[in-house]
Amino acid sequence: MHTIPQRLTALRQAMQQQHVDACLIPSSDPHLSEYLPAHWQARQWLSGFKGSMGTLIVTHAQAGLWADSRYWEQAELQLAGSGITLMKIQTAASTQHLDWLAEHLQPGHTLAVDGDVIGLAAAQALQSRLDSKGVRLRTDIDLLQTIWQDRPALPQAAIYPHPAPFASTSRRDKLAAVRQAMQQAGADYHFISTLDDIAWLLNLRGADVNYNPVFISHLLLSPDSATLFVDSNKLDTALQTELSADGVQLVDYHHAKATLAALPVSNTMLLDPRRITLGLYQAIPATMPRQQAINPSTLLKARKTAAEAVQIRKTMEQDGAALCEFFAWFEQVVNREAITELTIDEQITAARARRPGFVSPSFATIAGFNANGALPHYRATAEAHASIAGNGLLLIDSGGQYHGGTTDITRVVAVGSPSAEQKRDFTLVLKGTLNLSMAHFPRDTLSPMLDALARAPMWQHDIDFGHGTGHGVGYFLNVHEGPQTISRSLPDASMAMQEGMITSVEPGIYRPGQWGVRIENLVLNVAAQKNGFGDFLRFETLTLCPIDTRCIEHALLSRQEVDWLNHYHAEVRRRLQPLVDGTARDWLLQATKPI
Repeated sequence: MHTIPQRLTALRQAMQQQHVDACLIPSSDPHLSEYLPAHWQARQWLSGFKGSMGTLIVTHAQAGLWADSRYWEQAELQLAGSGITLMKIQTAASTQHLDWLAEHLQPGHTLAVDGDVIGLAAAQALQSRLDSKGVRLRTDIDLLQTIWQDRPALPQAAIYPHPAPFASTSRRDKLAAVRQAMQQAGADYHFISTLDDIAWLLNLRGADVNYNPVFISHLLLSPDSATLFVDSNKLDTALQTELSADGVQLVDYHHAKATLAALPVSNTMLLDPRRITLGLYQAIPATMPRQQAINPSTLLKARKTAAEAVQIRKTMEQDGAALCEFFAWFEQVVNREAITELTIDEQITAARARRPGFVSPSFATIAGFNANGALPHYRATAEAHASIAGNGLLLIDSGGQYHGGTTDITRVVAVGSPSAEQKRDFTLVLKGTLNLSMAHFPRDTLSPMLDALARAPMWQHDIDFGHGTGHGVGYFLNVHEGPQTISRSLPDASMAMQEGMITSVEPGIYRPGQWGVRIENLVLNVAAQKNGFGDFLRFETLTLCPIDTRCIEHALLSRQEVDWLNHYHAEVRRRLQPLVDGTARDWLLQATKPI
């Protein structure tokens, strides 16, 4: 089964044998991760579409893939000749595939989806729509298991400790903090499946997932025990002994369901309904009382400690120095040598790899020249990429995983001579970045409420952008971390801004077929002032890299904005200059001159 049509035929045969009329394949795994190990790349294997998000539905007569606007161009190319129709949706949160199912399935039909990889909330929404149509939902089978004969095995990367001084809080203290939250919730057990929560809580890291230093596992806590469901072969004897001393017992990864099923029904389970799959939820005894709330570890790890902030600032200096080396190289070769968007990824990763503490990129580098920069999640491939030459704007969104933190930065730089229109867009985006970066706000402000600050300068010119303005960032963990998000999302109490949270600030302007602009820094919530009006926070900008002043239309900036930018560049120069030399130092000094 080397072709997509052959795989679809095999799936339909399996559906017929199981008396299934439709099959839904989400982009998901048992941990609801953003990046999936190859073992759970079922949607990609069956469709050929390699985007990170998308939902595939196959019936006996039709097949459709629902993807948002970030992936339309990529999906149309990769689905060509597959027999799968691209179903265009506006956002990843769209439920249009539910509408399609309600329209095309008839009473008495059966829809199958693997309950082990569909989130509880998504499954409940699906069940509600199907019930109204009299359609049966089966979640007890994985139809691909019977046809995906060369399915990759589960990843086997080694698990290793995240030690002091990088981990400033001990494993015992973190476990104690979560158990205190369990006690306050009246819970006897707490089950965690999200990999970054487990890695943070146990001060462990791994390499089972691209870009995120996590490992495949589940964790069950009680007041006096911790059971880590994991392949024990991935931990050496010394680490197993260390975990045992802290009360962490190792049990085979595949035994999580059976362990949950055997729990005493007289006790209460604490779980996060947005961070558990239907299959695991159903494994818990039906009569066992449940407290549903956000994982305590999600809130705890979002609030970086003062010691972690020290490490993060050091990491930002090393990352900034790497970027100085990269941009110095870029200025020497652009419009002089043949380079492509692929070259950017190679060079920027190599520059970071030369820095102490670097582990890996934190996501796939986005390097988009002119029209490609207008695609917010564009990724150059060997089959489709642009040469960088002539005039215009190059957008580079990249980041690194270091033992002392996670970085994520977007810069747009001039290639040749940018046009007046390009400079105008660049400056409006810069104003949005600065407007939010200078904000002071009361502690506990719900993060989506800050979104308009970044959009306001663009709204004044009847311009907007379709993605969120900011996401939480982990500490040598996932580059996309909750609970806070600066976006148009409906806010909930878990999104309250607290001291120590790290968030991106990344407004943009995208002109399809022409160019794109996005300027992104990471910011840290720090104390501002406490007075009769409340307890206020402000943002400390963590990212250290010059912003290309050649792209600025100076007349559009206020005196306050000019002062902020000059102060920022002075700080970048002060902290990075000791870490670079030669052409990188020369580039830094030139790029940070005041305007």
